[in-house]
Amino acid sequence: MTRKRIDLSKIRTIPLDSRKCKVSVAEFAKLTKKGTSFKAFYDSLPDILVSRDFKAVVDAVVAAHKNKKMVIVMMGAHVIKCGLSPLIVDLMRRDIVKTVALNGAGVIHDTEIAMIGRTSEDVGQGIVDGTFGMAKETASFINDAINTGFKNGLGIGEAVGGRIVRDKLPHRCMSILATGYDMHVPVTVHVAIGTDITHQHPSANGEAIGEGSLLDFKNFIYSVSMLEGGVVLNIGSAVVLPEVFLKSITVARNLKHNLRHFTTANFDMIRQYRPHENVLSRPTSCGGKGYNIIGHHEILIPLLYRSIIEKI
Repeated sequence: MTRKRIDLSKIRTIPLDSRKCKVSVAEFAKLTKKGTSFKAFYDSLPDILVSRDFKAVVDAVVAAHKNKKMVIVMMGAHVIKCGLSPLIVDLMRRDIVKTVALNGAGVIHDTEIAMIGRTSEDVGQGIVDGTFGMAKETASFINDAINTGFKNGLGIGEAVGGRIVRDKLPHRCMSILATGYDMHVPVTVHVAIGTDITHQHPSANGEAIGEGSLLDFKNFIYSVSMLEGGVVLNIGSAVVLPEVFLKSITVARNLKHNLRHFTTANFDMIRQYRPHENVLSRPTSCGGKGYNIIGHHEILIPLLYRSIIEKI
């Protein structure tokens, strides 16, 4: 039996030169010589896919700064553990980053860096003998600051940052919380009870933690309400801060703030549901733009930092 086959002799072709192409040699990476400037390196990057997205995020931050618009950085604690605090601090001091949002673990690592210049314990070892999270000074300092701040009507970020400054902790120049307090840049803290080592100590006061975090939520909403024309960078927070951001957007819009055109970007090592939906997609559906930049923080954030300050 002879099988029937399609006859390709009558297909229609088109000229290659008339076909639309997604990639052109004009967008290819450029060669650079040894010893050339960072600008030459930056300009040599291909204008394709995520490299193009990365440049768009840089341009958005630079434009927001030049137009005196809001730039918010939301950070997971891993960013601090990767040694990137000095870059965030410098962006705050340059008045580029105007608000920073942390989770509870971010406060712990930031404070320990300010106290002793070291952080991040061996969880695997500590969980075996019950010593994980039991550092006395960490819990005492943070919980006391939160409890005192609660009595004075302060959010957690301002309370702990102010305590770091007043106590003149030796490495406070590396502290995002202390820099926020010094520079009057809001650093808000958003806590999930039971997730942080400070909650397992007798000095933890749920009323103070809850009220302090709620006050910071309101402080953060105020920054979000001024986001039109600005930028939000989510760096390494998979759940808490994307959820906080989504609620802040809806409250600000409920209160009739104009929030339609702004840029969001998520920097993380893997693609995750909540950052994509709650940072990149849903908030920008009215006219903004979201970018997902995947890679290790310890490489991407220094590249982002230098790219921004090079163009300011």
